[in-house]
Amino acid sequence: MWPDSRAYRPVGTVCHHHEVINRGALPLHLTAATLLRVSAEGMATALVLTVEARTGRAAAAGFLQTAATLPYVLSGPLIGHALDRVRRPRPVIMTLAVCYAVAAAALLLMAGRSPLVLALLVAAVIGVTEPVVVALTSLLPRYVPAERLPHAYGLEASSYNVAAIAGPGLAAGLAAATTGTYAGFAVVASAIVALLALPLLPISGPAGPPPRPDQPTVPVPRRDAAGSEAAVHDGRTAEAGAARTAGQSDAGEAAMQAPRHDTAGDAGADERPDEHAARVDRRGTAGALVDAVAGGLSVLVGNRVLRALTAATSLAWLGWGGVAIAAVLLAERLGAEPSAGGQLMVAVAAGSLAGSLACARWLRPRYAEWVMVAGLLAFGGSLVALAWAPSLPWALLCFLVAGLCEGPVFAATLLLRQRESPPDRLGQVNTTGGSLKLGTFAVGAALTGVLADHLGPVGLVMAIAACQFTGAAVGLLLLGAPGRADPAAEGTAEPTA
Repeated sequence: MWPDSRAYRPVGTVCHHHEVINRGALPLHLTAATLLRVSAEGMATALVLTVEARTGRAAAAGFLQTAATLPYVLSGPLIGHALDRVRRPRPVIMTLAVCYAVAAAALLLMAGRSPLVLALLVAAVIGVTEPVVVALTSLLPRYVPAERLPHAYGLEASSYNVAAIAGPGLAAGLAAATTGTYAGFAVVASAIVALLALPLLPISGPAGPPPRPDQPTVPVPRRDAAGSEAAVHDGRTAEAGAARTAGQSDAGEAAMQAPRHDTAGDAGADERPDEHAARVDRRGTAGALVDAVAGGLSVLVGNRVLRALTAATSLAWLGWGGVAIAAVLLAERLGAEPSAGGQLMVAVAAGSLAGSLACARWLRPRYAEWVMVAGLLAFGGSLVALAWAPSLPWALLCFLVAGLCEGPVFAATLLLRQRESPPDRLGQVNTTGGSLKLGTFAVGAALTGVLADHLGPVGLVMAIAACQFTGAAVGLLLLGAPGRADPAAEGTAEPTA
């Protein structure tokens, strides 16, 4: 499953004074954030291995994955909006991180042992609090100078890539060395160590007063579009990271762009000024929240390219919801231990990282939609080849190739959103598009829990591949349909490599 460094931020949230920069803040940030992300990325694999070891039915973990994903769709933008505006973010971050760690430990202890309803409730707590894993990205402008932000965001993207490989790898390694029951130990331990590092971060409130409706915005300095996006991993946390990072900034911008009302005309003769100010503020806040959701959706639906992109990738992520379970079942079919499923997940993550890095050099905006379609087709084809894999090494190779094909899909996704979206809607488009993909991911995980026993490992892999082919076909169909490109995107110059 990073973050998009092209988001626009209110001036007040960017640190412009070098004397207030703590030179050790970035290493501390990367340490704490990476440890939390290792925990989040390893959760899916650890949960599947734990449930399989205790019940013999890995597919049952699909319901828990769904419960841990759906709340994320709504809580992510809300947490990001709150952190952008709160004067003291440290208590908020620490509370969310502690709740996430406790809920993760509780779920891994309960999964396969306690009644399903109780486990689902605990999984929902993870979904509500897990956005803190990517919310840390929004703090970078508070202790990194503006001219060094592109470098910081590049390191931040690498943090997600490392976590996507290390998380499943640690869970699988522990399961292989002991039993699947202990696969979640690394997930919980990583989160606990992160909790020890978080208090050391020099987190402060915004550098200036809260943004006013007439306050200008400035863009965060960035590299060229292809270079900044290509180092982003495709996993669930990653997409949430890109959507959340941009969404946090645009939530504040949406509030700044909310209609301004004539206070003299609105105030009644008997209304006190403080009562009137509170009423106007409530109206503006509600309007900003509505605009944050409807604004991005209107761009995704109204733009032909974005409409095709969103439909294609959402259908593809319907299949992604079953990949972790399919990997464990496929490993058992090939005569390996269930923990080998974690090795397959590491292979697809490593391939995705390599594919994303390749995009830094070769991906160009004018070809991005065709890279997206071709990547989905190639990813599906690699999964189909798993049906004839005679051994685990062949399956590892297929998953590695699948990752190589999928990595460019996500890079192209971010590039197309930037190319086609109006500048003042980019964050909203990323947030809404990411939420739609996470929603279909959750549905796919639930369907996997229901259908895995009937389909078997090969049938499940074929169903996941079918989602990729369907997404590519729908994308092609919508790209060829009459429609309009956003006027802001027309004449967009291609960045130089």
